Amino acid sequence: MDAAPTPSTGLRYQLQLFFTALQFFTRLPAPRWVGFDAAWLQHASRYFPAIGIIVSFACAAVYWVAALWLPQVVAVLLSTAAGIYLTGAFHEDGFADVCDGFGGGMQPSRVLEIMRDSRVGAYGVIGIALLLGTKIAGLASLPALQVMPALLVAHPLSRCFAAALIWRMPYVREEGKVKPLAQNMSAGEFAVAVVTAALPLILCVAAGWLALRASLLAVLLGGAAAWFLARKFQRRIGGYTGDCLGAVQQFSEAAIYLGLLAAVSASPASHS
Repeated sequence: MDAAPTPSTGLRYQLQLFFTALQFFTRLPAPRWVGFDAAWLQHASRYFPAIGIIVSFACAAVYWVAALWLPQVVAVLLSTAAGIYLTGAFHEDGFADVCDGFGGGMQPSRVLEIMRDSRVGAYGVIGIALLLGTKIAGLASLPALQVMPALLVAHPLSRCFAAALIWRMPYVREEGKVKPLAQNMSAGEFAVAVVTAALPLILCVAAGWLALRASLLAVLLGGAAAWFLARKFQRRIGGYTGDCLGAVQQFSEAAIYLGLLAAVSASPASHS
């Protein structure tokens, strides 16, 4: 195994952190020279939104190809399936576990115990079905030309909201797959995540692909969804777990789509 990089190694260090995050959050391989060390995850969270950009491009590409031949709702469904495959349902699994844990447990220890269980219960099945249905229906109801920009904005932005938990909240498990990722995130690292997430949004607004008003509403609703879950996590278990990160990403992503859709539905042009 390669020795862990140090900040003094500059660009190589940043690339190693990026590819570490890529290996952790997706099925995509990294170059052999990168290697892997769990300790690198302590500083790889800054690239969480960057991974979202990669996932969004893959989802947008699948949607674009499928939409050439199929109805929009089918293209959206295939795009969503591509994103799930690419990430190994990592975040969806976290959302389902949170639904089970917070739905079936009263005491913090019981909530954490249920979330650790690999089996999915009724709360998890119902929750993930409703979530995926909301995302697919929201995207399919957008004007066709806005689906790809919505994907490009929502994936990195929702991951930035999840990263905010790493920055501001305590990790409550003594051990866990995500613990190295959750231990350290400085204000500077979170700033990198914010800038990365903001770039696709700025590009889509500047290019006229999304209206500024719609984009602001989407950010507001996405942030509100993340804040709602963060408050619940803090109150019920005193912090967050890796499953909580996945839940925030999924919940805020759906909220972003609904924000864009609400702005479109409320515009005068949609009623003409």
